[in-house]
Amino acid sequence: MHYSGAVYRPPSEARSLIVQCTLGCSHNKCAFCTMYKDKKFSINPIEQVLSDLDEARAYGRYIEKIFLADGDALILPMDYLLTVLDYICDHFPTCKRVAAYATTKAIMRKTDDELRTLREHGLGIVYIGLESGNEELLKKFCKGVTAEEIVLNAIRCKQAGIATSVTAINGMAGANGDWQALDTAKAVSRMKPDYIAFLTLRVYSGTPLHDWITSGEFKMMEPPELMRETRLFLEHIDSDGSIFRSNHASNYLPLGGTLNRDREALIHTIDEALDGKVRLRRAVELGL
Repeated sequence: MHYSGAVYRPPSEARSLIVQCTLGCSHNKCAFCTMYKDKKFSINPIEQVLSDLDEARAYGRYIEKIFLADGDALILPMDYLLTVLDYICDHFPTCKRVAAYATTKAIMRKTDDELRTLREHGLGIVYIGLESGNEELLKKFCKGVTAEEIVLNAIRCKQAGIATSVTAINGMAGANGDWQALDTAKAVSRMKPDYIAFLTLRVYSGTPLHDWITSGEFKMMEPPELMRETRLFLEHIDSDGSIFRSNHASNYLPLGGTLNRDREALIHTIDEALDGKVRLRRAVELGL
């Protein structure tokens, strides 16, 4: 199969067949991110994608999930997406779900009818980066869209029947996390996604975030501050039935549960960690 450059996928797509429909990310300007810096955004020829699917099918593996890479497959034209989705439906009878990353701008380019059509042809879930519900932080980190736009378009996907997995990033406010946690809880509560992934802000050389830290403009949160921000988020979120995960490689304290049911248990685990009764991952374990 054809793969160009580093290939990224959500943790929940670890066992999925990954098919590279696009190269890179159509935005690729977020101040904290180094993903896809090794390639310029482009669209792979449809013939290559179908050939890759044929090659994967020839191996005879039992394939339940397929992930359309790279960073923003939903930006592809409808005829391209429908050709790929229909080919998967016809040639992979065991496939139960097709997934893709989706930037808000890509969702905005699809009408409600087009989103419903994509669902009808097999697109089961999209991964959407909220990062923060605070408008100033999204502007500072060059997200390229507003929190309001992210919320409204995630809701559009859900209304079309496409499951949503929304990512938020712990620590984006630096030393002043209370308003970040409250704004993010408010935004996620409106979206009520099927899945919520809480990551922790990490610093990579070559990013604007790295420069801000070097100059003293930005100060990273320490683990206790990060946990308190997560606690505040959980206290104020109302997203009944959403599966909450904070067990990414970047997280000091792995958490998991279903909201709102497990809210108190999750908060109790954070309190135990703050009291030193639950062991945190060390920075070396996180690759920091």
